[in-house]
Amino acid sequence: MEIVKLLSEASFFQGISNSSIKDLAAICIPKLLSRGEILFLEGQEGHSFFLLASGSVQLYKSAADGREIVIKLIQPGEIFAEVVLFEEKCYPVSAVALSGSQVLRLSRVQIQCLLVKESFRNDFISMLMNKQRYLANRILELSVHDVEERFFSFLRRQYGEQEEYRITLSKKDIAGAIGTIPETFSRLLLRLKNAGEINWVGSVLKVRPGFWEDRKTPG
Repeated sequence: MEIVKLLSEASFFQGISNSSIKDLAAICIPKLLSRGEILFLEGQEGHSFFLLASGSVQLYKSAADGREIVIKLIQPGEIFAEVVLFEEKCYPVSAVALSGSQVLRLSRVQIQCLLVKESFRNDFISMLMNKQRYLANRILELSVHDVEERFFSFLRRQYGEQEEYRITLSKKDIAGAIGTIPETFSRLLLRLKNAGEINWVGSVLKVRPGFWEDRKTPG
């Protein structure tokens, strides 16, 4: 695995210097996760943050009644749990692999040592601002767009605009990723199927020809 390449292509690290990328690569520790494996649990000491190199990782919180509330579905190239660097001593959420995955672990202690360097510190502040903008956009998406819009935005971000998809995630996981409950998501899928917009059998999801073009056309 080419760690420098992975870091330089990750959206979170876009725009930082080659020197800072190499500094980060030197402290990365690769870790393989099997499907269903817990990376960390809510409340555990937050010793590291992570970059997802491949696969899929879900972040969730545990409600008082035992329900798991999905916070985010992490895509390859995204970092997560960086809040433990400054704000939290413990992980505020849990992380589980939804498929065979590989992550890069970056130790909080080693990052704090790198922050002594002014050039790295400036790059890192820029990275955190990018993350803050993402979270602001995520809040806007959940508050403004309905479930259907969030579902197709998810498909576009995760897989691109295609007529046929091979979906490896469960419908429950997708419902959590778009901020709804499985029952509401199932009703949406049934409505879209009855309208001839999609057909989902097993792991194969098809949208009708011209679907994506029509969604770009006002009215």
